[in-house]
Amino acid sequence: MAAGGGSAMGIGALGTPARGPAGRRPRRALVAAGALVPLLLLAACGDGAGAEPDADPSSPATASRSGDPQPGATVADPDHAVDPPGKLDGRLYPADMLVSSRRPLSDDVVQRIRGLRGVAAVERLDVAQVSVENRALTVAAVDPASYRRFNVAATAQHEDIWARVAGGELSIPQKLGRRLQQKGAYVQLGNDKTAPKVHIGSYAEQVPGIDVVVNKRWGEDLGMVEGNGLLVSTGIRSPQSVRGRVQEIIGGEPSIQLLDAVTRYGLDPDAAQTAIPTGGSVARAIGSFSYRLAGGNRISPDPSWVAANIRTEQVPILGAVTCHKVMLPQLRAALTDVVDAGLADRIHPGEFAGCYYPRFIAGTTSLSNHAFGIALDLNVPGNQRGTVGEMDRTVVAIFKRWGFAWGGDWRWTDPMHFEMNALVEVG
Repeated sequence: MAAGGGSAMGIGALGTPARGPAGRRPRRALVAAGALVPLLLLAACGDGAGAEPDADPSSPATASRSGDPQPGATVADPDHAVDPPGKLDGRLYPADMLVSSRRPLSDDVVQRIRGLRGVAAVERLDVAQVSVENRALTVAAVDPASYRRFNVAATAQHEDIWARVAGGELSIPQKLGRRLQQKGAYVQLGNDKTAPKVHIGSYAEQVPGIDVVVNKRWGEDLGMVEGNGLLVSTGIRSPQSVRGRVQEIIGGEPSIQLLDAVTRYGLDPDAAQTAIPTGGSVARAIGSFSYRLAGGNRISPDPSWVAANIRTEQVPILGAVTCHKVMLPQLRAALTDVVDAGLADRIHPGEFAGCYYPRFIAGTTSLSNHAFGIALDLNVPGNQRGTVGEMDRTVVAIFKRWGFAWGGDWRWTDPMHFEMNALVEVG
């Protein structure tokens, strides 16, 4: 579920545009430049996992390339701003357990968990997955003022991070943010064509199991299930001693992950996991499901979700394919148009690497869109990652017309890869 939580090398705030004539320093900065420069330099050096943020002077927010902080307005996105968090209020709590459910957790459930012996504090949040360049990131929509208390001290005490989250920007671990950010230091939260782009306000270490943090206003716009997540701190108690009682109170099969196991393994190997896609019409059509780790980079999804959504059908050129039922009509229409355009020989059935494949991205604990059955890989040998590939561009254009995104357009290219990014009516 998490691709990058807890992996940051440092904390750095990305600049918002200076107000006033070019070259004139605004009178008020969010933080003192002298205090922020070392953090920016640490984030900029990182581990070689990507270029500096793309700066676009005409965009609503411009990131610094030089390492100098660019002071800016407190509220970067007034349409998605919430009340600023102010000074850190109260003590910090270690985040020991992350609970996520496909349904809201009721006030009664939260209160009963809060009252358990061995529970020191809880924090309610909204949790879901957004698909970004074929990886499902876990996004948390939070109250910046209270959620920060469950983070490591360096993140919790850095006021600029939480002012920026409150102002409508997102916070993300450095390595992941640099890999996925688009021009102007934005991340599109979802693979749907209509998914919103949110500016990166800071690179910062997050609670294990969480990749991206936004405020509650963004959670509403993303269509996240309100209050379906809970952070639990057990203080001096063992989280394992509390887990069973939390499970009994919630009922069903929520994901209850012990975060020390997440830190060690990437996911808690003993926990059920939840996939709750959000961020657009495609995500809603996919549906949510629970799953277990199956070893070898694979997962075992809820059989009832598979039975209700995954189909094997015949399509032109490729023959029998196994995909999500919502994608099959559009895939069939795209391949029919490829045939009608006389381009059937540009797709090689023997080099088709499949559609539905319940697995993580190689080397990560982030679900691939293949796990949802809405992606396919074509002409694999000549279209490896990081290359321009050999896909016929007219074929690419046909697929785009039928609601597919192409991996060849990504910052780190994947030209064999097509994934559904819009619902298109067929016939």
